[in-house]
Amino acid sequence: MSANGGFQAMGYAVERPPSSQGSGDGAETAIDPASNSFFMNDYKRHDDLKSMLDGNKHSLKLDAMKRIIGMIAKGKDASDLFPAVVKNVVCKNIEVKKLVYVYLTRYAEEQQELALLSISTFQRALKDPNQLIRGSALRVLSNIRVPDIVPIMMLAIREAVMDMSPFVRKVAAHAITKLYSLDPEQKEQLVEVIEKLLADKTILVAGAAIQAFDEVCPDRNDLIHKNYRKLCNLLVDVEEWGQVVIINMLTRYARTQFINPNKENMELANEDKAFYSSENSDKEDKDDEKKETLPEVQLYIMDPDHRLLLRTCKPLLQSRNAAVVMAVAQIYHHCAPRSEVALVAKALIRLLRSNKEVQYIVLSTIATMSLERKGMFEPFLKSFYVRTNDPTHVKLLKLEILTNLGTETSISTILREFQTYVTSSDKEFAASTIHAIGRCASNIPEITDTCLNGLVNLMSNRDESIVAESVVVIKKLLQIQASEHKDIIVHMAKMVDKITVPMARASILWLIGEYSDRVPKIAPDVLRKRAKEFIEEEDIVKLQILNLSAKLCITNSKQTKLLCQYVFNLAKYDQNYDIRDRARFLRQLILPGEKGGALAKHAKKIFLSTKPAPVLESQFKDRDQYQLGTLSHMLNKRAMGYRDLPTWPEVAPDPTVRNVEEEKWLETLKVHKTKYGKPGTKKTKEKSFYSDDEESSEEEGESDGGSSTGEDSSEESSEEESESTSGDEENVDKKKNKNESESEEGSESEKEESSTEESTSDEDDSEEESSDEEIPIKPQKPKQPENSITETPKKDSNVLLDLFGDIPESDTPVQTASKDVLVPVAAAVGAMSLEGSPNSKTPLKQNVTRAIFTPTKTHELLNRIKGGGLSISYKFSRTMSIFSTKMVNIELTFTNTSDKPIIKIRTGSQKLQPGMAMHEFPEISVLDAHMSTCVSMAVDFADTTQPAMFELLSEGRMKQTVSISAPVGELLKPLTLSENDFDIQQGKLKGMNENSGSCEISDAVESSLDEFVNRVYQAANALQVPSLDKNVYKFASKTMSGEHICLVLVKCDQNKANITVNCEKMVIGQMLVKDIKQTLSK
Repeated sequence: MSANGGFQAMGYAVERPPSSQGSGDGAETAIDPASNSFFMNDYKRHDDLKSMLDGNKHSLKLDAMKRIIGMIAKGKDASDLFPAVVKNVVCKNIEVKKLVYVYLTRYAEEQQELALLSISTFQRALKDPNQLIRGSALRVLSNIRVPDIVPIMMLAIREAVMDMSPFVRKVAAHAITKLYSLDPEQKEQLVEVIEKLLADKTILVAGAAIQAFDEVCPDRNDLIHKNYRKLCNLLVDVEEWGQVVIINMLTRYARTQFINPNKENMELANEDKAFYSSENSDKEDKDDEKKETLPEVQLYIMDPDHRLLLRTCKPLLQSRNAAVVMAVAQIYHHCAPRSEVALVAKALIRLLRSNKEVQYIVLSTIATMSLERKGMFEPFLKSFYVRTNDPTHVKLLKLEILTNLGTETSISTILREFQTYVTSSDKEFAASTIHAIGRCASNIPEITDTCLNGLVNLMSNRDESIVAESVVVIKKLLQIQASEHKDIIVHMAKMVDKITVPMARASILWLIGEYSDRVPKIAPDVLRKRAKEFIEEEDIVKLQILNLSAKLCITNSKQTKLLCQYVFNLAKYDQNYDIRDRARFLRQLILPGEKGGALAKHAKKIFLSTKPAPVLESQFKDRDQYQLGTLSHMLNKRAMGYRDLPTWPEVAPDPTVRNVEEEKWLETLKVHKTKYGKPGTKKTKEKSFYSDDEESSEEEGESDGGSSTGEDSSEESSEEESESTSGDEENVDKKKNKNESESEEGSESEKEESSTEESTSDEDDSEEESSDEEIPIKPQKPKQPENSITETPKKDSNVLLDLFGDIPESDTPVQTASKDVLVPVAAAVGAMSLEGSPNSKTPLKQNVTRAIFTPTKTHELLNRIKGGGLSISYKFSRTMSIFSTKMVNIELTFTNTSDKPIIKIRTGSQKLQPGMAMHEFPEISVLDAHMSTCVSMAVDFADTTQPAMFELLSEGRMKQTVSISAPVGELLKPLTLSENDFDIQQGKLKGMNENSGSCEISDAVESSLDEFVNRVYQAANALQVPSLDKNVYKFASKTMSGEHICLVLVKCDQNKANITVNCEKMVIGQMLVKDIKQTLSK
C-alpha cells in the first residue's frame, strides 16, 4: 500500500492478504486451535510488522504503524509489539511519531518497565516544535503509573501549563487528575497549577481546567470567585463536554454563594407588588413604609451574578448534545426561581426524539421534576403517550409521568389512554397501568368511584394477571374509601373460585375478613369453601385463611367457631413453620380454653381495629435528594464518588469577591455596569420623577426573570423601550414634550450602541430593560357616563371583533347598564320550544342560548371586618361575557358600611391556575359612606373548580387576597339540541364518561313539574330538550372553556329520580350528579 494512504482507511477498510510469516490477518488463522502452527514451538507472531518497524524506510514504518493502530481499533491485542514500536519515538517522520504516541498512550500503563526505558525521549519530546508531539509526549508520560516518576511528571505539567499552545495546556489539565490519583500528597502544588489554568482565557482549556478543579480541590471556591464571570460568558463557546463539566461545577458554586430564590415568602411576583403599592400610595408614613417593604425587597432581589449564570445557560437549551441540555435542565431545577424552570420543558421534550438510552435518562429526570411541577409539562401531555415500539422500561417511565401529571382537567384524557394500555400484550406494562389507575384514583377523589367501576370490569378479563392486579389495586382503594362499596366486596367474593393468582386470592380473603360486618351472610360460606381446599392453597393464601377464620370467629362465633377450629387443626401440621406458628398464636388468642389468656379479652381490638390506609406514592418521590442526571439519581442509591448538593446559605456571602480589577476581556460588562452601577445618560436623568424607587425596581425586575423574553431581538426591545418611556412620561407630566423627544433620541442612540455588542447577554439585558420599564405604568381606561346606551359604529365593531375574537357573530348588541352590570343577553335564534315536538335534523353546532334561570343566591367575598368597613358579595349572572365566550360573568356588589368614603377600589395581582384567565372589574373611584354599587367581572375557570385568587386594593385602607370558586353548574352554558341529536351524542359519551346516581324527590318538587325543571336549572346552566316520554327529562349544555358537551338525563319513577350525566370531563360529570341530587332532594 502507498505510504500516503489515510490512517482511518488503513485501520478499518483495508484487508491485507495473509502473510506467509504469520503476521497481520494471517495471525488470526494461526491462533485457531485447529491450526497445526498453534502447537509449533517456532511459532512467531507479527514478524513482518517487527521487521518493517526495524527497517530504515519511513514508508514501511508508516505502513506498519497504520496496521497496528487498525488492529487496536478492532480490539485486538498488540502489546507484544511494544519494544519494536517504542524504538521509533525518535523517528524524524512526524506522521510516524504521531502514531507511535497514539500506540504508547494505549499501552504505556501495561508496559511500564519498557516505557521507563524511553522516559528521557519523552522528556526531550516535551520541547518539540510541533504542539501535537509535545501534547502526546505529556499524555504518554502521565499514563506511566509509576510513583518514581512523580517529580518528572510534576515538572512536565508545570512547564506545559506555561506552553503557548492551548492544546498542550489542555493535555496538562488532564494530566493533573492522573498525577493526583497517583500521589495525593502533591495536592498543594497541583492547586497552584490549577489556579493558573483557571485564569486561562482560551475556551479549549476551560473545560479541562474545571475538570481538574473538580477532581483535586472541589471545595476551593476562592479559586472560582475571580473567574466566575469569565466562565459564565465563555460558556456558550466552550466545547460540549466542557460545557457539561462547567455547568455542574457552577451549580454547586451557586448553591454556596447565592440565597435560595424559592424560599418561603420569596415569590418573585411580590417584588412588583411592593413596588406598585409604595408608588401608588399617597403620603404614607416613611417609617411604616420601610418596615413593611424593606424586608420583602431584600428577599426578592436576585444577585446579578446569579442572573448572569441563568442567562448564559439559557441558549444552551438548543444544543444538539443531550448531555448539555440535561446539565442546563438540572441547574434550572436546582438553582432557578420556580417561575423560570418551565423554560427547560420544551428542550427536554425535544430530547425524547433521541435514541432509547437518552430517552430513559430524560424521562427519569422529567418523572422527578413532574412531582413538584405538574403544570410545567401539562402542555406536552401527548409527548408522553406510549408507542408500540417503545421498550418496556421507557413505557413504564412514560406511565409514571402521565400519572404524576394527572389533574382534574387532564385526568379524563389520561384515563382514556390508560384504557388502551391495559389491553397491551406486555404483561408487566399492563399490570403497571392498573397500578397507575389506582394512584390516580387515590390522588383525585372525584374519580375514585369511576376508577373502581373500571377496575371491577377488568376482573372479568380473560388474562389472569390483569385480574390479579385489579384485585390488589381494588383492595388498596377500598382501604382508602371503604364507605359504600358492599357490592364490590360481594362481587369479589364470588370470583374467589375463578381467580388462581395467589396474591389476588389473598387480597380478596383479607377484604372479606376486614369488612365481614358488611357481608355477614357471604363471609362464612367463603370460609367454608376455603377450608375444604386449605391443604392445596399457597402459603400466602393459607395465612389469609387463618386471619379470616380468626376474624369471623370473633364477629360470628355461632356459625364459624367449628370452622375456625378445623382450620387451626389443619394448619397445626402444615409443612411451613410460619403457618404452624401463626395457627398456635391465633388458637391461644381466639380460643383460649378454660384458663383464658390475658390478651383474649382484647382480641376484637387487636384484629378489627381501624388500620391505616396504604399510601400510593410515586417511586420517584425520594429521588429529588440527588442531583438530576447523576448515576445516584438514576439508581436511587448513593453511588461511589457522589457528592451531595450544598445547602443554600441563609445569608448570601460577600458578592464583591467576584469583582476583578481589569476586565478588558469582557466588553459585555459595560451594559451590566450601566444597569447596576452609575447611569449617566440623559434618559436616566429625565426619569428622576421615580427617583430611587425606579432604580431599585430595575434591579428587582432583572432578578425577577428578565430573560423570559429572550426570544425577542435586542433591536425590538430597545424600540419598545424608547416608545414606552416616551408614552409613560406623557401620562406623568404633559409639560415635558421637549424632554421626551430628547429621551427618544437618547434611547435610539443607546439602541445603536447595544446592537454592536457581540454577546447574547446584551440582547437579554435590553429585553429586561424594556420589560422593566413597561411594567410600572398602567394605561387608564376612559370612564363612560352612567346609564348610557352606547351604539358602536361599524368601524369600531370591527376593531372589537379583532380584539375579542371569541365573540360569536350571531350575538346581539349588549346594552350597558349602570355600574357596568351586564343585562342577560337575548336568546339565540333557533331555540326550540319546550312543549312542542322536537325539530327534525337540527344541526349539532347551535348558538348557545341565554340562561333560562337566573340564580339569586349570593356568596360572600369579603366581610366588613376584614375589609375595614367594605363588604363584597357576588353572584353568577349567567350572562354572555363581551370579553370572551369562555368566561363566566360574575356580578360584584360593594357596600361601604363605614362612615368614611373608600377611594380607588381595584384589583391587584392575580394568582391563577394554568389555563385560567380573568378580566378585572373597572376601578371604583369613590364609594361614599353607607352606599352600594355593582360592577361586573369575568373569569375563565378552564373547566375546573379551582378558585381564582386575586388581590383587592383600596387607597390606604385595604389589601386583601380573595378567591372566587364557581359551582360546576356555572361552568356550563345552554345548548340547543333535538332529541335525536341528544341520543346520538349520549351514545358517544358512554363508559367512563357516564356518571349516574339516584335520589328521593322531595314533596315540593314532586307536586310541581315547573319546580322540578327549575331545580335542575338551579344546579346546571342547561337547556331542556323536548322529550316524547313524559317521565324523562333531558337537558343539554356545553362547558364554557373547552366546549365539551354535557348531557343530563333525569328519569322519574314515582318519588325517585335516576340521574345520568354524560360528559367528557369526568370530574364535572360526577360533581354535577351530586349537585342535582342535592337540589332535587331538598
